[in-house]
Amino acid sequence: MTAVAPAEPRWVRPALVLLLLATAALYLWGLGASEWANAFYSAAAQAGAQSWKALFFGSTDAANGITVDKTPAALWVMGLSARLFGVNAWSILVPQALMGVGSTWLLYATVRRASGAAAGLLAGAILTLTPAAALIFRFNNPDALLVLLLVAGAYCTVRAIEKASPKWLILAGIAVGFGFLAKMLQAFLVLPVFALAYLVAASTTLGKRLLHLLAGLAAVVVSAGWYLAVVALWPAADRPYIGGSQNNSLLELTLGYNGFGRITGDETGSVGGSPGGGWGSTGLFRLFGNEMAGGIAWLLPAAVLGLAAGLWFTRYAPRTDRSRASLLLWGGWLIVTAAVFSFMGGIIHPYYTVALAPAIAALVGTAAVQLWRLRSNPAAVGLLSGGVALTTVTAYLLLDGSWQPWLAPTVLILGILAAIALFFSQHFGRVAAVLGLTVLLTGTGAYSLATAAAPHTGAIPSAGPNTRQMFGGGGLLGTTMPGENLTALLRKSGGYRWAAATVGSNNAAGYQLGSGEPVLAVGGFNGTDPYPTLAQFQQYVRQGQIRYFLGDGMTMRGSGSGSDAAARIAEWVAENYRMTTVDGVTVYDLTA
Repeated sequence: MTAVAPAEPRWVRPALVLLLLATAALYLWGLGASEWANAFYSAAAQAGAQSWKALFFGSTDAANGITVDKTPAALWVMGLSARLFGVNAWSILVPQALMGVGSTWLLYATVRRASGAAAGLLAGAILTLTPAAALIFRFNNPDALLVLLLVAGAYCTVRAIEKASPKWLILAGIAVGFGFLAKMLQAFLVLPVFALAYLVAASTTLGKRLLHLLAGLAAVVVSAGWYLAVVALWPAADRPYIGGSQNNSLLELTLGYNGFGRITGDETGSVGGSPGGGWGSTGLFRLFGNEMAGGIAWLLPAAVLGLAAGLWFTRYAPRTDRSRASLLLWGGWLIVTAAVFSFMGGIIHPYYTVALAPAIAALVGTAAVQLWRLRSNPAAVGLLSGGVALTTVTAYLLLDGSWQPWLAPTVLILGILAAIALFFSQHFGRVAAVLGLTVLLTGTGAYSLATAAAPHTGAIPSAGPNTRQMFGGGGLLGTTMPGENLTALLRKSGGYRWAAATVGSNNAAGYQLGSGEPVLAVGGFNGTDPYPTLAQFQQYVRQGQIRYFLGDGMTMRGSGSGSDAAARIAEWVAENYRMTTVDGVTVYDLTA
């Protein structure tokens, strides 16, 4: 596989425009059906639209009690959109869809530079039609911005390799650094891969390559570290509590709950998972398990085969060969990220796998086009046919007849025909190519369309036609919108810093989105953060800063590790204030 010059035939630009329009249509179609999607982040975007301090820190409420349990770059986008267009589902979700379109375009541009326009277009189409992408680019979790920035980092790295450019390498570092501000240490999984690709393939001396990498690393540190420094230096009494941490520390959150704790499973404050505290079986085949496979596994075997084939055919290429550098970049991205997801013992959700989608799409797009060009070589023909057969079997097993029963046998028949046609591609030509593309895209495409057609809400969405969400209703990880009477009650509390308080950020989010008034999330996302303490809460009550306490969040108190401050507050309120019920919700008037 050798590098292809970036000259474009006439059909390329119209094809790219069509791809981007189709991507936009898929990600924007019926977007409002998901309403607030992840209400936890929607409420934080609402807070950011009301308060610049809340926007900067990522507070869950405009009164700046506590932040979300992530760095807030994704909230900056949503909050600014909500300021411009009002707080509604479309202003929050449309930016995510546009990030999806941008990711597809950047992936096309990146793959095209090393493998040609056809490979870039196929890679872009595969990314668009990956179910995990169809989920996340229609949802408001931070992963959409993370993927966009990481693909931007890959594009800059490829540009840097082409001319041994420290400028482009610094831009790659900035992209990854801001990826950290979207989803913390997960963004850094690609860093060693980008560095390796540049170190191997950049056309300059080893000494200059190392110096350029140091400059890129400095860019990462500055673009990610400035926010850590600002938060650390800001007086704690004048900013919100850092949600997800036990010591009001963003660095602790970075290295602990959202860092190495995700690897080891030692995450203080975590709740959920299996009864034993785990988050599913770890191991080599985790990505093919029931929870994750539907979102990402459709072309994963083909991507691994394509990587192996590409490295074999470029084994004698010069050190600076662009095609091999591209394979190192995308293959390393896939291997490192897949290994971490497969063996991490802490919190992991199926939608995390969207981070694998660009690498899978790039590898399959590159390998399919390059093997087709080499089809006069029997080994290339065998690998191309084998890749289609492998994709056919994967799709057949994933479809399993439980959804659209006619689809699995159809894919199987098409796959068999395509594998045969590709094996004799010198005779069947375009027919073989069309059948091969059909098989590549049918299973994953159908599942993506089903994902887009289904509304997704709750803290832990999953791809596919089934709209059932883990922890989707009730308890700390579910969100319930208030009824008319409770909404009116909260809106009459505008003179208070917080109209109400309740245990858990998701509980608070529903009341806040419904009323438009700040609601204090006692204990943060899981109800296990030590904010506010009982003494702080009592002081807020004495000072007349909180009007009501809503008791629904008490249903999961005491579960998991971390602080028991939320449980103690709920008990103190129940012992000292009279309970009433409004729209089925337990309400305590803290002024009575």
